[in-house]
Amino acid sequence: MRAEGGPREEGLERFTSPGKGRGLRARQRFAPGELLFSCPAYTCVLTVSERGNHCECCFARKEGLSKCGRCKQAFYCNVECQKADWAMHKLECSAMCVFGQNWNPSETVRLTARILAKQKTHPERTQSEKLLAVKEFESHLDKLDNEKRELIQNDIAALHHFYSKHIEYPDNAALVVLFAQVNCNGFTIEDEELSHLGSAIFPDVALMNHSCCPNVIVTYKGTLAEVRAVQEIEPGDEVNAYHIFTSYIDLLYPTEDRNDRLRDSYFFTCDCRECITKEKDKDKLEKRKLNEPPSAETVRDMIKYARNVIEEFRRAKHYKSPSELLEVCELSLDKMGSVFEDSNVYMLHMMYQAMGVCLYMQDWDGALRYGEKIIKPYSKHYPLYSLNVASMWLKLGRLYMGLENTTAGVKALKKAIAIMEVAHGKDHPYISEIKNEFKDH
Repeated sequence: MRAEGGPREEGLERFTSPGKGRGLRARQRFAPGELLFSCPAYTCVLTVSERGNHCECCFARKEGLSKCGRCKQAFYCNVECQKADWAMHKLECSAMCVFGQNWNPSETVRLTARILAKQKTHPERTQSEKLLAVKEFESHLDKLDNEKRELIQNDIAALHHFYSKHIEYPDNAALVVLFAQVNCNGFTIEDEELSHLGSAIFPDVALMNHSCCPNVIVTYKGTLAEVRAVQEIEPGDEVNAYHIFTSYIDLLYPTEDRNDRLRDSYFFTCDCRECITKEKDKDKLEKRKLNEPPSAETVRDMIKYARNVIEEFRRAKHYKSPSELLEVCELSLDKMGSVFEDSNVYMLHMMYQAMGVCLYMQDWDGALRYGEKIIKPYSKHYPLYSLNVASMWLKLGRLYMGLENTTAGVKALKKAIAIMEVAHGKDHPYISEIKNEFKDH
């Protein structure tokens, strides 16, 4: 059965593949580190906690940003950025003044409001939609359970509550579709340490299918998404031209967990090589070498406990103090450590959370202790060019430098750069910033 061809971008082609739906394939060779394409955000929104650190319009990180004179809550590089952002910022500016402390729409609601406004001002196809239009996004409406539908209705209520002044709303059914599309196709923009900066819509990037062995990686330069090869990509013949795959999820976890996440968020099960062979699962679920090996039931129970504690911790972040959160991490690591090796991914997950709490509390030695335990197994469990591994080297490097262990610091920062030069491209501003951190050493 011949796969059907479609719109093209230099060296790339949209196509329909039997069983996978729409996708993107290569019509030329791409080497690791090579840029396949970039996509400006169709629309984006800076997360509330980063206001004042980043420009609301271009997401540039810099000192001395100027604030909006009316709401005093949005910050910009200059007048040009402020003017360019006004069509979107006006949706929120007066409402933030009116609601004050009670202004709290979720990021999804904020992003969706911007899509509605953009569709009104730019009904024609944009530079972000060369291969896929926002209106073509998959919604998976037929697969939404009652809980997901209820969450969407809550979002619709918030949209009406906070944005009634500036937006012409379609009917409820059309809003349900739009929120379902945003939930499946929205992107989170992260910085070099994988801290959350905001949310965005990148239509052409959303065309790529998922694999747990991705051959490309998506990074961000301000509000521009860039897609680079992380494996050799060779075009095949007309039918089998090389399918381009990114990863929709964190690849640390074992096959069953990855597919639970994919089914829950994207409504499919992955059939990539990694999911079929499960060859990394044994290492990811490494057990302690004990004289009396734990029974299969003990291991099963501990995996169940680990999954529960991960979910419990995610919820606890919203209401527990940092010291209480650290205690949750330590107690769970203690319990899991009776069965699991330190390199087990559930141990690593809780160590990573503990490291995050230590960084927040400015306990640099504590953060370093956890980071040093994490980095080696991370390098083993993740693919060769992984943003998770790069950001961990980066955090370690910065901790070492801060604690005046310059030799270890420079070494770790160089390891981060080696990955980032492929993933982000050699000319990315993040890379020159990091090089500046050790140029005098």
